[in-house]
Amino acid sequence: MGRMLRSQVVGLLKASHFGPTVLVVSITFILSVTQFSVPESLLIALAILFGQFVVGWTNDLVDFPGDKAALRLKKPLVSGDISEATLRISIGIALLSALMVSLLSPLGVSGSAIHFLGLLSATAYNLKLKATMLSVVPYIVSFGALPCAIYIAAGAHPPAWMVLGFILFASAFHFLNVLKDMESDIDQDVMGLPQVIGRKKSIVMAGVLIGLGILDALLANI
Repeated sequence: MGRMLRSQVVGLLKASHFGPTVLVVSITFILSVTQFSVPESLLIALAILFGQFVVGWTNDLVDFPGDKAALRLKKPLVSGDISEATLRISIGIALLSALMVSLLSPLGVSGSAIHFLGLLSATAYNLKLKATMLSVVPYIVSFGALPCAIYIAAGAHPPAWMVLGFILFASAFHFLNVLKDMESDIDQDVMGLPQVIGRKKSIVMAGVLIGLGILDALLANI
């Protein structure tokens, strides 16, 4: 029983896209500390963590048929570490937890509304937009919303350069993140913007966006 539970916990963590989740939650905490106390920032980070679980788990659930066909054995659903039923239940629990913790945190109603706009955008990516020319739009909306949720909840407005920086770096991540599965995505007719323009142009686009993000940060601090 203990081994099975441990396997499912590890599977759920993998399905959450653990690396990006840790990165987003860490950035959230660091940004929150500029506006709130450490305990308050931890609560905000927890709300974002539950939201990231929803996004990651939904992504793996929607992608399961394609992942199985492509034999992506590193995916927990494909390897059998977790079941679709477990993932569905976990998504519901995480969504409810994200809402409750978000409302109880300093984000309040206004910040939580923006937080859930980001979740809605990311879910739209998972369900449909990832296979269209609009695939980068959810990255723009969701990551642009993150600093807005924190600052607006604190009664302030995020610097424009900060919001732009989030958008540029997140968009660059989108173009790089699809590279590893680009061929199998194309075979399965998942034609997002990076798949349409191809590998080389996606790498160039990511480089341009990263360069613009760095330039944006440098100019803001002159």
